[in-house]
Amino acid sequence: MIAIILSGGLGTRLRPFTEIIPKPLLPIGEKAVLEIQIDHLKEHGFNHIFLATNYKSDYIENFFGDGSKYGVKLTISKEDKPLGTAGPVKLLKNILTEPFLVMNGDILTQLNYSGLYRFAMEQESLLTISTKEIVTPFQFGNIFTEGDYVTGIEEKPDFRTTILAGIYIFKPEILGLIPDDTYYGMDTLIKTMIAKQMPITHYPIKEYWLDIGQITDYEKAQEIYKEHFQ
Repeated sequence: MIAIILSGGLGTRLRPFTEIIPKPLLPIGEKAVLEIQIDHLKEHGFNHIFLATNYKSDYIENFFGDGSKYGVKLTISKEDKPLGTAGPVKLLKNILTEPFLVMNGDILTQLNYSGLYRFAMEQESLLTISTKEIVTPFQFGNIFTEGDYVTGIEEKPDFRTTILAGIYIFKPEILGLIPDDTYYGMDTLIKTMIAKQMPITHYPIKEYWLDIGQITDYEKAQEIYKEHFQ
């Protein structure tokens, strides 16, 4: 099975760390972020992994080689210019002849990738997106009123938001919606499909999930590495 890891981001929110090395090579515990992702993908049967690169691509290519030390085939797909989060996938249109996984290169998760893939194969949609419910505690009580009178109180309610978790299953036919050599994001692809009334399915992530796009999240990843990823 094929997976594409989007590894070309500038990592501006993680500076100054990313001024030296690209974000996907930042160390988490004993491994780089990409190493953790590759190991987990391999466990779930993904044996050909494309690294879609741009910023400091040579660092990533030199670090991983052909992937043999990880037991997978690794191929570098380098952008000549930034193409967003969906545009890099179109560069591989002649290779992607079967359904494949796409994921952001700054995510740590224990998601059952093979479970996600099986679910997507059972659906009629060309795109399955993973989602994650984020619960954020609110520090104040919520007061309900009618006119001058208090009618109720909700003590420190939680805010619940379902977010796009940055992991997708594409079926090859979807590539026809992505323009060639154009900056094109996953959000734009989703909006295009909705506008065309094309079905999109979603797969809720119940397992651990963390986006490490910011310094506070990167610090948290260091703290939870032994518990979840060692």
